[in-house]
Amino acid sequence: MSRVTLAQWQMLAAVVDHGGFARAAEVVHKSPSTLNHAVHKLEQQLGVQVLEPAGRQVRLTEAGEMLLRRARQLIESAEALEDVAGRLAEGLEAEVVLAVDQIFPPRALAVALSRFSAAFPHVRVQLHETVLNGGIEMLYDGRADLAVSGLAAQGFLGEPLVQVRFLAVAHHDHPLHALGRQLDLRDLQRYRQLVVRDSAQRQSMDAGWLKAEQRWTVSHLETSIDMVRRGLGFAWLPETRIGVDLDAETMRPLPLATGGARLVPMQMFFRDRDRAGPATHAVAEALQDAVESNVPGDSIFSK
Repeated sequence: MSRVTLAQWQMLAAVVDHGGFARAAEVVHKSPSTLNHAVHKLEQQLGVQVLEPAGRQVRLTEAGEMLLRRARQLIESAEALEDVAGRLAEGLEAEVVLAVDQIFPPRALAVALSRFSAAFPHVRVQLHETVLNGGIEMLYDGRADLAVSGLAAQGFLGEPLVQVRFLAVAHHDHPLHALGRQLDLRDLQRYRQLVVRDSAQRQSMDAGWLKAEQRWTVSHLETSIDMVRRGLGFAWLPETRIGVDLDAETMRPLPLATGGARLVPMQMFFRDRDRAGPATHAVAEALQDAVESNVPGDSIFSK
């Protein structure tokens, strides 16, 4: 059995984080002598000096740095465990914050939220429609309980959800279609490309082919779709958003020799699966069910 308690490690961390016993005592609401005794006892039990004088303050020894670095993992794990227990004791969360990339099939999202609402009518949903890194940034910041994105999230394990097919398209009267032949990327450079702006605030990115001499950048996918409908440019758009236009041939795929279609695998990320409440898990299950229940011809993914 461990001779050193978690409380001793927490008091050592407080002394280090706040630059000394006096300031740490104010923050953790214990006397400086209590902290001093706890750290001194810790050193005796381990047989290792963890703190040394540094002027009027103290600092970690080399051994202390290594030990505290590992102890912080224990402290964080204990805090996470207490948080999970607290959420279980409280029961159902009042709100679920969901960040979903705009390329996710809209009908699948509507079906999922409808099923969730039927089971949890009193739980609020905050839906953030994001672009590229926007949802991942919310995940990193702890502002989303659940994120659905076509990008990887470093430090998070994603669950495969659905593949979205993008097509390079333009209005049926666009000059590119009037060329009447197979196109290459040099043809596209002469005409306006429509792209959607990354909704991330800090580390935004550009994605896709962006070499057109003219380029309009918009903030929402629907704006890009509307502009293509009006013949104002060409764009790579998710097939699930333009099914009606393709059927009516108001938009037509560009006859590119290569690169006219691409698949984007979308994943679902929990901010913290263990800490997530029952409502968050229910949203995740509803999203999975909505995409898994799709069969050829099902309206969830068309139009």
